[in-house]
Amino acid sequence: MNKKKIEADYKKKINLFYNYNKNYYNKSNPDVTDVVYDELKKEILSLEKKYKYLNSKKSPSKTVGFKPSKNFKKIKHRVPMLSLANAFKEEDLLNFEKRIFNFISENKNFSTVYSAEPKIDGISASLIYKNGKFITGLSRGDGKEGEDITANLSTIEDIPKKILSKDFPEEIDIRGEVYIQNSDFKILKEKFANPRNAASGSLRQKNPNDTKKIPLKFIAYTFGFEKGLKSENQFQYLEKLKEWGFKTNPLNKLIKGIKNLIINYTEIEKKDQN
Repeated sequence: MNKKKIEADYKKKINLFYNYNKNYYNKSNPDVTDVVYDELKKEILSLEKKYKYLNSKKSPSKTVGFKPSKNFKKIKHRVPMLSLANAFKEEDLLNFEKRIFNFISENKNFSTVYSAEPKIDGISASLIYKNGKFITGLSRGDGKEGEDITANLSTIEDIPKKILSKDFPEEIDIRGEVYIQNSDFKILKEKFANPRNAASGSLRQKNPNDTKKIPLKFIAYTFGFEKGLKSENQFQYLEKLKEWGFKTNPLNKLIKGIKNLIINYTEIEKKDQN
């Protein structure tokens, strides 16, 4: 394939990826399944790796999410909300672990423990707390700048409005996922295509009273900016979240080794979770 054909193929994939993102993030109406989306993303990154001259501002290597809606005030994230990398097979996980060992200058006999956390398919949100009080809530937006959806997030019972724990940080951005359980979605299926669409559409209501009518839930799993956080590792942080009143995924586990990660993944896939 000559250079012009490679560039044309790349541009076509980039435009397709851009439109997928627009419908997924901004219109809450995904065109394709996550599998198709992830495969296209993988193809683009593979082309960029193989042909160094390929470059686009719309590439998944340079963007996260989609630009914030004009319907809400825009606020910059104090720490960017980045996306997760994907692993499609065991080899990907082994290569990831190898890069870790190389980075910390350890050999393959080095023992590594992973915090395994099932991903919830919802809408990412960042909750800003100061002196224990929830003051601002943002959507992911484009990863650098999010939508101010504080009023709508405040209607969610799972989100603590005031935290009195003495070890709660002076300032912290608690990050997690807003979602709707499959069982709750049954009463909404006439209005929305799927649970994720329902969560996204509800958070973009102009009237918080309309959002309040939707059975939204929030599950916490990470943080952005922090001032005064005392946790030595991710799993310890997850335990702190529960102590502070946040809901976390009950299937979270500490797991040793890639083989056990895959076993855990297979077991979770078999579960019929709401």
